[in-house]
Amino acid sequence: MQAQNPTKVLFVINKKAGLQLETSLDKTIEEHAKKNAYPFERYLVEGNSVESDIEKIIENFNPTIIAAVGGDGTINLVASLIYNTNINLIVIPLGSANGMAKELQIPLELPACFDLIVKGKIQKIDLLKVNDKISVHLADVGLNARVVKRFELDPKRGLSVYAKHLFFEVFFLKNNRFKISYDNKFLNIKAVSLTFANATKYGTSAVINPDGILNDGFFEICIVKPFPKYKIFKIAYQMFRNTLKYSEYYKVISCKEAQVMCTKRTLLQNDGELMNKVNTINLKSLPNALNVIISPNLLHPTIIN
Repeated sequence: MQAQNPTKVLFVINKKAGLQLETSLDKTIEEHAKKNAYPFERYLVEGNSVESDIEKIIENFNPTIIAAVGGDGTINLVASLIYNTNINLIVIPLGSANGMAKELQIPLELPACFDLIVKGKIQKIDLLKVNDKISVHLADVGLNARVVKRFELDPKRGLSVYAKHLFFEVFFLKNNRFKISYDNKFLNIKAVSLTFANATKYGTSAVINPDGILNDGFFEICIVKPFPKYKIFKIAYQMFRNTLKYSEYYKVISCKEAQVMCTKRTLLQNDGELMNKVNTINLKSLPNALNVIISPNLLHPTIIN
């Protein structure tokens, strides 16, 4: 299914994204819109009324496409406002890691991204409800959530900065106990981290959910069990080689709904953004909830056609 005219595009631009916005961005938007004869609006993410501002623009401008120009947090912001509607999301990746863009195989070059506005294929994917928030990519508690906290406090951005904080956090590995109920089953387990995933990999390209599918109606709870610190390099190697599922320290649960109880309040992160410390995490799959625009010419192994 191709994007239909008349195309109207709202560009939601996050200037605080991990990478510096290219100075040619405004020019690229204007030239592409003129060449392809579609009206557009721009909105810069800033201030305290972002969601209500975007909602007003949607009501008045009535876009058929919203371009999330930024990282996974920007994608989450847009998706939270347009899921279960006919508005299509396109990703213009300008974040630090661009995890969801990699998942959808979105090109990193601006011209190729913009061409998807008029040449892309519309695909429905699932979302995950994490307590009262939408998750598009990955949410988790434990090791990665603490790395994200370090990362947010660092004025620098980029994968090397993330890797630095991951390295230091390994020295403070903590094991937490979780009670997980799902599909009339119950699991009491110790874990270094729990990842709640519809997608398959982090923005670093490390695969945490090897068999994840974006539109099968299920999500996965990916459990990394306590391991000796010297095993961190082997586990990291397995993640980057997409062989983590063969590790004795890994377990995955696939389900449509679940509840996770933490024995102590635990930091929760969602799509690269920190949430509050929680005792309880309620999880629910939202099947076919979001329309995304992807390349019609690529094989997407995590999407069922």
